[in-house]
Amino acid sequence: MSIPIKKLKCGFKMPVFGMGTWIMGGDTERDPENDGQNDIASLIAGLERGLTLIDTAEMYANGFAEKIVGQATKGRNRESLFITSKVWPTHLSYDGVLKACENSLKRLGTDYLDLYLIHKPNDEFPIEETMKALDKLSDEKVIRAIGVSNFTASRLKKAQACANHKIVLNQTHYNLSCREPETELLTYCQDNHIMLEAWRPLQKGAILDAESPLLDEMCEKYSKTRSQIALNWLISQPNVVTMSTMRSVKHIEENMGAVGWSMHADDINRLRHEFPGQIKISDVVPLS
Repeated sequence: MSIPIKKLKCGFKMPVFGMGTWIMGGDTERDPENDGQNDIASLIAGLERGLTLIDTAEMYANGFAEKIVGQATKGRNRESLFITSKVWPTHLSYDGVLKACENSLKRLGTDYLDLYLIHKPNDEFPIEETMKALDKLSDEKVIRAIGVSNFTASRLKKAQACANHKIVLNQTHYNLSCREPETELLTYCQDNHIMLEAWRPLQKGAILDAESPLLDEMCEKYSKTRSQIALNWLISQPNVVTMSTMRSVKHIEENMGAVGWSMHADDINRLRHEFPGQIKISDVVPLS
C-alpha cells in the first residue's frame, strides 16, 4: 500500500501516517528483558506493508529505540524511508545538539535524518544557540528538515525568528480527546504552512473505549473501526499528520485502514464539537 503524502509550499513533504517507537525497547531507559527483536519485527512488518515514516528519539529507551530502527531499516533503500529523531532538552546547547545528532545517526546506521526535532523546550539554553546548531546541520545536509515538538505557537514563532531554515513541523499531543492545539497552534500551523504531527492519536486506547454513540455512527457510516475513524479525523485536516506505535501485524493492518480516504468536513466538525470528554489542556507529560 502506498501511504499518501502531504506537502508544504516550501517543498517539504512527508507521509500522512507512520510508525512511532515510544516504548520500544523500554521507556526512558532500556528494558534489560527486551532484546528488541519483537519490535524490530513489528517495524519490518510495517515497512513491508508500505509504512515508510518512522519516528524515534534519543531519549526512547535511552537510545536503544534508535538502534531498533537501525536494525529494522538495515539494507533498505534509504531514499525510500522517512526517518525522524529528536534531541532531548538537556542537549540543546550548540555543541550538545551537534553531538546528539551525531550519536543518533550512529545508532540509526544512517548518514542523514529526514527530520530532526527539538523534543521539548528548555529555557536553560538560549533558543538562538539551539537553532544555530540546527541551521548548521541543515547546511551540511545532515538533516533535511528542522522541526520542534511540544512547542506552543509563541515558542514556535520565537524559534523560527532565530532560524535561517524553515521550521516545517511541530509534533504535539492532539487527538479526539486532547484539543489543546485547537486553542491557537493548529490554526497558526495551517496559516503558516507548517505540519502539525499528532502524537498519541488514540490516547493510549482511551478513545477506543469511550462511550460515544457518535463515534459508532461514524464507524457504521464509513465501514471503519474506531481507531481508523480517530486516525482519519486527524489526517483529513489540512497540514495534520500522525503516527502510532504498533507492535503487532494486526494493529498495523487495522491502523493502515485509516489512510487512503477522507472524512467529510461535516463529520470532522461533528466529532470536533460533539466527541465526549474533551480536554483543552494536555494532562500528559510530553515524552512521546
